[in-house]
Amino acid sequence: MQPPSSVTPDAPARIAGPLLTQQWLDLTFVHWAVDPAVVAPLLPGGTVPDVHDGVSYVGLVAFRMHRVGWLRLPGIPYLGSFPETNVRLYSVDAHGRRGVVFRSMDASRLLPVLMGRAGFRLPYLWSRMSVRTEGGTVGYTSTRRWPGPRGAHSRITVARGERIEEPTELEHFLTARWGLHNRFFGRTAYLPNDHPRWPLYRADLLACEENLLAAAGLTAPLGAPVSVLYSPGVPVRLGSPSLAGAAGPRVG
Repeated sequence: MQPPSSVTPDAPARIAGPLLTQQWLDLTFVHWAVDPAVVAPLLPGGTVPDVHDGVSYVGLVAFRMHRVGWLRLPGIPYLGSFPETNVRLYSVDAHGRRGVVFRSMDASRLLPVLMGRAGFRLPYLWSRMSVRTEGGTVGYTSTRRWPGPRGAHSRITVARGERIEEPTELEHFLTARWGLHNRFFGRTAYLPNDHPRWPLYRADLLACEENLLAAAGLTAPLGAPVSVLYSPGVPVRLGSPSLAGAAGPRVG
């Protein structure tokens, strides 16, 4: 197994022929520290927990997905734009590629949920959701509809603070993730992405009522969040998946 690649605030490579394009807007990142042994059983085969100073993290990330588009086609205004809230863990594979593992992906548009589940085997869930901004305050709500557990929910409100000119190593570790690990058709694969460097802001967590972490299998007490960040967003390009445990072959 190769050692983990360096954490870089800029994408290590540009994706020349993106499979998907989209924008991630009005993001709030809420993170809890966790023992790597707690999250290891929740990761797909061929990956292990990624750690910073011996600690791994659980992220609750709420945002607006905007204008998802296939290949080089223009993004879709309605079906491709919707609120989303993810529970994610941090992973590294045998090639040393750092990524995220999504334990749940609540979204408010049913068709993208069905496509994400069928086409990418991602844990998308259909939920009733909203994102509201008022001045420097952003609020996110989510209540799960299907497939469950019904009633899984979140309510997050943050007040945006000042711009972070020089993010810390931990803030880069939590946000500069250039791919995801997931089980595709019975094998673990890595799906890369690229986007401009995150514009990050401090954020005060005014409210956080949720049971999405527990619904995603994170039942151990996590205590208070150790990091709360906000970003107005970035345009994103996603490439094609490759196997996490062996170089070269594509997953079809």
